[in-house]
Amino acid sequence: MMNILVTIDKNYLQPLYVMLQSLFINDDSETMTIYLIYDHLEERDLRELRQFCTNHHATLFPIQAEAHLFAEAPVVKHYTQAMYYRLLAYKMLPKDVDKVLYLDPDILVINSFYEFYHTNLSTYLFAAASHTKITKLTDQVNKLRLNSYDTKGYFNSGVLLMNLKQQRQEINEQDIFTYVRKHKLELILPDQDILNSLYGKRVLSIDDTIYNYDTRSYQTYYLLSNGEKDIDWVMTHTIFLHFCGKNKPWNKSNHNRFSILYKHYQQIVKREKVLNKKLASKKMRVIIL
Repeated sequence: MMNILVTIDKNYLQPLYVMLQSLFINDDSETMTIYLIYDHLEERDLRELRQFCTNHHATLFPIQAEAHLFAEAPVVKHYTQAMYYRLLAYKMLPKDVDKVLYLDPDILVINSFYEFYHTNLSTYLFAAASHTKITKLTDQVNKLRLNSYDTKGYFNSGVLLMNLKQQRQEINEQDIFTYVRKHKLELILPDQDILNSLYGKRVLSIDDTIYNYDTRSYQTYYLLSNGEKDIDWVMTHTIFLHFCGKNKPWNKSNHNRFSILYKHYQQIVKREKVLNKKLASKKMRVIIL
């Protein structure tokens, strides 16, 4: 059994379908449970998403974020309480779930992540990738801004393998809330800044070119690898393509090198939804007859 965590609101529902489709296609080695922490989704949304997961032999486990859990949680700028969901997954997920893989909905899975999921985290709280090699200056600025000089890099929170058992022993939500209140003027990407500042020393560093490939930076990855990590290398070795930044692949204005691959999975989702509607319509006609 592999446990996958996603956190969304209605704005990211359609991208979530694409991410899950790529996940189901590229790794069917084990039964999966998809834990969905959400707010502002309708029952119809959940019903359709549950059926989509069932069609791929996966189980959807929706968890509505309850306001009382975040009654003391401060918000920052335009970020809502949703920024805490992945950091407090240890509190919100069932107590018998010891490990979960968190994925942003703007990710494509293009190879099997079976071995990665079964990484031995030992006493690490998370496994995550830093984009340090392609953003050395930004990395140093972040370390200065967050006073985290002794961490291995500024970790991206889009892909997080989470040791929930260890987190339940070490993480206290009040520490997070206190940190936000004290540093809210300095926070730029709040959940990511919190991860790095409070838990950066407790993160197992993983290779971003495999586990959190920033699709904006193909040319940089290519040059830094002396031409080894070309498009064929990516398609063979990379597991998670991450469409970081504001220019998302589902927008028509996006001209990212990997956008066409994203649109391929997007079309698969659309065709499957159309087929399911036709099958449902046939069943209804049979029942009526």
